[in-house]
Amino acid sequence: MKSLFNPASRIQDKLYFDEFGGVNPAITDSATYTFMDPETMTETFLGHTEGCFLYSRHWNPSNKLLADSLAEMEDTEAAWVTASGMAAITCAILQCCKSGDHIITSVTTYGGTFAFLHNYLPRFNIEVSFVDITDHKSVINHIKSNTRLIYTESITNPLLQVSDIGALSAIAKEKGILLMVDNTFSPMIISPARLGADIVVYSLTKFINGHNDCIAGAICGSADFINALSNVNDGTAMLLGPVLDPMRSTSILKNMHTLHIRMKQHSHNAMQVAKAFKEMGLKVRYPGLPEHPQYKLLTSMMNAEYGYSGMLAIELPSVELANELMRIMQLEKVGYLAVSLGYFKTLFSNSGRSTSSEVPVEIQRKMGLVEGLVRFSIGLDDDIDRTIERIKECLIRLKII
Repeated sequence: MKSLFNPASRIQDKLYFDEFGGVNPAITDSATYTFMDPETMTETFLGHTEGCFLYSRHWNPSNKLLADSLAEMEDTEAAWVTASGMAAITCAILQCCKSGDHIITSVTTYGGTFAFLHNYLPRFNIEVSFVDITDHKSVINHIKSNTRLIYTESITNPLLQVSDIGALSAIAKEKGILLMVDNTFSPMIISPARLGADIVVYSLTKFINGHNDCIAGAICGSADFINALSNVNDGTAMLLGPVLDPMRSTSILKNMHTLHIRMKQHSHNAMQVAKAFKEMGLKVRYPGLPEHPQYKLLTSMMNAEYGYSGMLAIELPSVELANELMRIMQLEKVGYLAVSLGYFKTLFSNSGRSTSSEVPVEIQRKMGLVEGLVRFSIGLDDDIDRTIERIKECLIRLKII
């Protein structure tokens, strides 16, 4: 049965009463905060005082407002915001794991995350197994006595596989391990914590902020986990220090109030483009098409009417053809040849040579990432049919269709 949970309503119901009556919260740009007596400062450093701020690397009011809104959206007890999506991912993983531990993760994951898991964690004697996250028998078979974490993306980057969060949660809970989900591709569409994820991470840079004018991340989870993460003595986020600038926090918080509108339009436009690509005879990956392997799964997990995300991909015969198509599409004002996603204009890139370039070529081929794959983040175009016609003209010019 579909959940009636509506993340947009949770954000709408969050009211902020500014000190001076402003409808937008005041930006707090202080690095440190005053205490009226030394005893309160001592108690705050010990973590015993609610509502007090001591130093902006720990908490500041602007970041707390954004974190609280993200927790409402995700239906988690708490959240923490960071200076980048990678900071959120790395801090959360390092908070969960120590030397000698083991992680299971999807082989089809964002290149930066892959590089952290594959290249960086071995320095700390943390072992990682890369699996097909849709093959639950493989997930189970890779669990060891020292496995502490299953890490996946709701919709994987760039191959757009959909993770069965409920099934993975059941596996994790049975074995007494944690499930962490990166929901960057599908904010509001999927609520991983409500499906059983213990921790949800985001690159706020993408859909949630939506304007490609800042870098930021978020970690959502239980109050105990967030408190441990921000503990002044041994909290990973507190000690590694990836603090988000409060001015950026305030900007992102404002943009969250239009996220539901933007996600619906991104998804609507992507669906139209995906259907058009299919009619043109292209090999298209989009989880909103019934022939996608996890179409029914995603449909069963979705909230309200936010669609199937704004991300899709097509497979072309060669990287040379992919490059030429992207070059022409930019000239024809389809959008930008650029990495990242969730922008109001369409972005496209060749994943194997860009956002997944950290993944060795032999692993790219093993996971099904062909060299001519072009990933699209479909924008908020008012007339998507006009955009489709422009893309079609580019495809015809190159004799792809």
